[in-house]
Amino acid sequence: MSQTNNIIFKGLHIVAWIIFVGLCVEAGGLIVNFIFSCYNPAFVKNLYQKLDLSDMYNRSPWAFFGMYSFILLIAMLKSYLFYVLIILMMKLDLSKPFSNFCVRQISRISHITLYIGLFSYVANQSAKNLQHHGYLIDNLSEFWVDSEAFLLMAAVVYVIAAVFKKGVEIQNENDLTV
Repeated sequence: MSQTNNIIFKGLHIVAWIIFVGLCVEAGGLIVNFIFSCYNPAFVKNLYQKLDLSDMYNRSPWAFFGMYSFILLIAMLKSYLFYVLIILMMKLDLSKPFSNFCVRQISRISHITLYIGLFSYVANQSAKNLQHHGYLIDNLSEFWVDSEAFLLMAAVVYVIAAVFKKGVEIQNENDLTV
């Protein structure tokens, strides 16, 4: 591998770590928001993203817990996605990239991405349904605005996982014939 590719790979590894830390902070902030909104709703205005769903909680606790569950689940899945990516980047040997570990990690990334896309889509449709019933959901759409992009990305990553799986098979055949 050339020196330029090695530098780019290390740079991408650093960027992945930065995104991972940011997503963990976001997920942690949303968890703190959720806890405060359950026990002290008046204090939520001072917290992270000022996500105040107290009106929704007063109208229907089920709607509140449902929407917050989607928000927390999607935030935690995004963090986990980058965690799996970082583990893959740490253990990836670029001189021999086709390994069973890489196939498992890339497949895991495609599954997590699919789950994020599906949960985002379901959350978006649920929010639209709540809006038809008079709930104010304007501040929620930012949490699942990119559901279609995640679904498309899941398909692309799945194809990459299939290519890596075939690469492992070919590499194993070549190792046996030598």
